[in-house]
Amino acid sequence: MKFLIDMPLSPTLAEWLRGEAHDAVHAQELGMNRSADRELLDLAVSQFRVVITADLDFPRLFATLGQKAPGLILLRGGNYSEKESLECVRRVLMAEPERELMRAIVVVDHEKIRRRWLPIGSSEHG
Repeated sequence: MKFLIDMPLSPTLAEWLRGEAHDAVHAQELGMNRSADRELLDLAVSQFRVVITADLDFPRLFATLGQKAPGLILLRGGNYSEKESLECVRRVLMAEPERELMRAIVVVDHEKIRRRWLPIGSSEHG
């Protein structure tokens, strides 16, 4: 699976995902540490990468654009240590099938995982 990790999260997350046989890049590795969220999303769309972030602006951006894919994993509920970030993403990968990650916003916190299908407002996910 392909991932793009946003700046609020550590590059260690991309390293860990690569160690788990995923194609993962961190915005910093791409020289995009000061890029706008829209630029990151455009790259994710062009490369079909699920965005992993703690930036609450991303769900709003997905909704505004009517984004259908790729998906988004949002770590919510405060600042996460590297270890906590890895654990949250690990839980999501264990709980959510890859094909569903590509078409959903998955919100994860210390206790639960919630999923909302793309585009926002759609009840279909066929």
